[in-house]
Amino acid sequence: MGIVIAGERSGAGKTTVTLALLAALGRRYRCVQAFKVGPDYIDPMFHRAVTGRAAHNLDPVLTSEAYVRRCYYARCRDAEVAVVEGVMGLFDGAGGTDWGSTAHIARILELPIVLVVDCASLSRSLAAIVHGYATFDPRLRIAGVVLNRVGSDRHLTMLKAALDPLKIPIVGVLRREDAIALPDRHLGLVPAEELPHLAQTLDQFAELGQRCFHWPLLDAWVQAQPASQPEDAALPGSPQGAVRIGIARDRAFNFYYPDNLDTLECLGVEWVPFSPLSDGALPAVLDGLYLGGGFPELFAESLAENVPLRTYLHRAIQHGLPTYAECGGLMYLCQTLVDFDGNPWPMVGALPAIATMTRRLSLGYRQATARRSTPLLTPGQTLWGHEFHRSTLDSAPPTPLYQYQLYPTAADVPEPRPPQPEGWGHNTLQASYLHLHWGDRPDLAQRFLQTCQHYQRDRTAEGDSASQNQYR
Repeated sequence: MGIVIAGERSGAGKTTVTLALLAALGRRYRCVQAFKVGPDYIDPMFHRAVTGRAAHNLDPVLTSEAYVRRCYYARCRDAEVAVVEGVMGLFDGAGGTDWGSTAHIARILELPIVLVVDCASLSRSLAAIVHGYATFDPRLRIAGVVLNRVGSDRHLTMLKAALDPLKIPIVGVLRREDAIALPDRHLGLVPAEELPHLAQTLDQFAELGQRCFHWPLLDAWVQAQPASQPEDAALPGSPQGAVRIGIARDRAFNFYYPDNLDTLECLGVEWVPFSPLSDGALPAVLDGLYLGGGFPELFAESLAENVPLRTYLHRAIQHGLPTYAECGGLMYLCQTLVDFDGNPWPMVGALPAIATMTRRLSLGYRQATARRSTPLLTPGQTLWGHEFHRSTLDSAPPTPLYQYQLYPTAADVPEPRPPQPEGWGHNTLQASYLHLHWGDRPDLAQRFLQTCQHYQRDRTAEGDSASQNQYR
């Protein structure tokens, strides 16, 4: 089974409720599995910090309905309980549609929903809100309500009286808990690994969850094992050849979908972590590179000061080391990164462009068509990606990697927007603002693996030591 935690809107407190629930469940059960609706990276980092297990994204825009089911049931096989954190408001999907909404995921997986409502400025109106959410889509089951930011005992009495005619149980009551508020910044919450007192905060969440939830009901709903799992619940993949791929992992680069890493690992990839912030060279004997997203703009000075690694990376990419870079990784490969204060910092220089931070947010799903051959793509391939950044590039290549279009809105648009060029690429490099989820596109992972294997054969023929020393 499992349960979905949904908000009546963004900011209602569903992340706080989810973390309190996961932390308390961790004291009651041995194995807790968390999921996140949509393309978010940061909330799953907190889920993993609480549960000790990778949290997986359920996103039918980037993947498919079938993959959402397959991923959910495969990851729940060895779990005792499962919790899915929603995205935005319950019915808010891509482009203002239902597709990819929390409600959509709840229908796909046939899971009950706990609705989180911000009650800070509500009393009797709470009943109208909950009634609307409970009846808007009769295919859904609102199993219970969590009342968040309740001000006092008198306030709670009024809220309970308002909900009583609806016969929807209150499964949690959270008072204003400013002491355990999570800090945020320009792209959302500050990632878990940057918080100096994370363990103490998670203990506070666990104590909050233990005292604020109605456990007789929740214990019955969160059980992870369904009556019968679909036959395709196993995730596909079998080893096709061992290669070593360096992966940038530190405070500046940490946006990775676990499914991407798992897909390549199942194909035989050995992940070799390194830190662009602190390592002076790449790990030895690599067959490829994966530079994920993150916050290079916040660590630009430290990245710039690590001249040995920047030089090493530049030479390695010039010599054909297969490289895949997303968003923050793209920015790191530029000549210069200009931070929010207007300070320019030298970067790797593999791309002849300057990345400049702005206050404008580029956000949303993109349907992209490849125009060039890259380590992952062949010309003409079409796929879905997600864009989420506050930087711009001062130049583009003569032949961009993609032509992309925005996700269509729910309303009729008289004329579609023209396709936009984006991204850099050639046979051994792919660098783009688009974040890709490979779970339902194993062809992308397989092509990257094959590109790395081709490089591995050439490296082996030349001799490992000669191949590695030429980058120094």
